[in-house]
Amino acid sequence: MRFKDKNVLITGGNSGIGLATAKLFVAEGANVIITGRDPKTLDAAVQELGPKVRAIRADVVDHDQRESLFQSIREEFGELDVVFANAGIMKPTPAGHTNEATFEEVLSVNVTGVFLTIQSSLPLLKRGSSIVLNGSVISTLGVAGVSAYAASKAGVRAMARSLAAELSPKGIRINTVVPGATKTPIWGSSESADARLSSLTASIPLRRVGNADEIANVVAFLASDDSSYVQGAEIIVDGGTSSLPAGAPIYLAK
Repeated sequence: MRFKDKNVLITGGNSGIGLATAKLFVAEGANVIITGRDPKTLDAAVQELGPKVRAIRADVVDHDQRESLFQSIREEFGELDVVFANAGIMKPTPAGHTNEATFEEVLSVNVTGVFLTIQSSLPLLKRGSSIVLNGSVISTLGVAGVSAYAASKAGVRAMARSLAAELSPKGIRINTVVPGATKTPIWGSSESADARLSSLTASIPLRRVGNADEIANVVAFLASDDSSYVQGAEIIVDGGTSSLPAGAPIYLAK
């Protein structure tokens, strides 16, 4: 097992890609700490994942909650081996119809929250530790109506490169997984959401949307010693969408 007795923090680990990744890490022997803002989904995640998981309610952009989170980790686990900075949100931000608060909220959670999570985790990370960020193909593809989300994920890409230069001398690796269209709760659970996902298949070379387990597998690779010489990299997991020629129709979302 690649993560036997390793301590792993997954922000936003109570649903979607974060939950799938937590499940994989548990199966590979890790002690997993998951965070989220919804106590109901956190409790449900613990019931599903079992006793190797510790759930802590925390908002990544709330200073006091973040400090409390890392203090609890320090007291209970002592150190971290892996951080998956996964927590993020997506809200429509069409030009001409978006208020400042919505735009700023997306940037705050997806960029500032990621940076502050990493900054707070550094005292607990030792040489050989791994940080994985959750990006999105929307950072490079032109998708209408999601400017704030696109800008935030482009910020994650740039941040990872800068932090790779800063953390390399400390022996800490940082890489980014870049999902394309993936079936997660961010789409909702209604029939219209299922129909919308189905409509994306025409723009994906593999002719299907991905699932959270497929993203989790790449996160685990980047977090493990299997990728020990991989630093500042991005692995795109989008069914080939990013390989389409410029100008091809894109209807993707995280």
